[in-house]
Amino acid sequence: MNAISTNKAKSKASQSQGLLLFQLSLTQLFALGTLKIRELVPYSPLSVIPHSHSTILGAANIRGTTIPIVDMAAAVGYRPISNEELKDSYIIITDCQRMVIGFLVRSIDKIIECNWRDIEKPPSNLGKNAYLTGVTKIDGKLVQLLDVELLLSKVFPASPETTRAILTDVQREYLKPLNILLVDDSKVARKQLSDALDSINIPYQVTADGKEALLIMEQAERDNHAIDILVSDIEMPGLDGYELAFEVKNNSAIASAYIILHTSLSSEISVSQAHQVGANEALTKFDAHELIEAMLRGAEKATVTTNV
Repeated sequence: MNAISTNKAKSKASQSQGLLLFQLSLTQLFALGTLKIRELVPYSPLSVIPHSHSTILGAANIRGTTIPIVDMAAAVGYRPISNEELKDSYIIITDCQRMVIGFLVRSIDKIIECNWRDIEKPPSNLGKNAYLTGVTKIDGKLVQLLDVELLLSKVFPASPETTRAILTDVQREYLKPLNILLVDDSKVARKQLSDALDSINIPYQVTADGKEALLIMEQAERDNHAIDILVSDIEMPGLDGYELAFEVKNNSAIASAYIILHTSLSSEISVSQAHQVGANEALTKFDAHELIEAMLRGAEKATVTTNV
């Protein structure tokens, strides 16, 4: 990159997002990244959705759009929001994984600016069913960052068609020799990525942390097993996907990696920024077929580079 494009990409990589703080219980603060949020609306009466998940309260009509509303407290294991609490509750309208969903919460606290590098991994003793991607402290209070992807996977399970890919033997042989690294802070997203490759017998490495991913890539290069394809989430505490892509492309030793960024955000802005920081591709929802197709394009590029 030249100096001008490097500075531009660095500014995109360093762009942050805020946190919306809210309550699902009387004592604990939770948060969502503001890029996932369309708007906040007070509770209004809902229409019933027959045969829906137990945590779906119904549907709201917001400016002509029918949106399913989920009791977020109940969905993550807290006491459901009672009828008496509805007058003080709010609906968080999210745009995530190409779905517009409303989450009912007990109350809204505030929106704050946040340095996502200050967000830490959730404690391991919380167990595998904790709906968290990170924790931080705001004004001395513990704030838990919710894993929306995991929450959505429980309430709106993905169809088998999106979680499995089919490869020809020739395509599989293209991918098998390559060193692939998967990076995502969301447990459900890591499982989706891993399952997609396990189902077609493609080896890979996986990590939940952008900083660790960078260290893995640098060590792999020193061991003469450079990472050929990097698949990373965009939204991650610590070193996010934009910053990771920038750091990779700014390091000549590992810059040849084919970078595929993916995000649950339904946003053209996210895709545009991904390209500006050096990513080769950007996907806006997990789909095994789209992921494998992107990897095959990376394999083709790696083959061409090797033969030059």
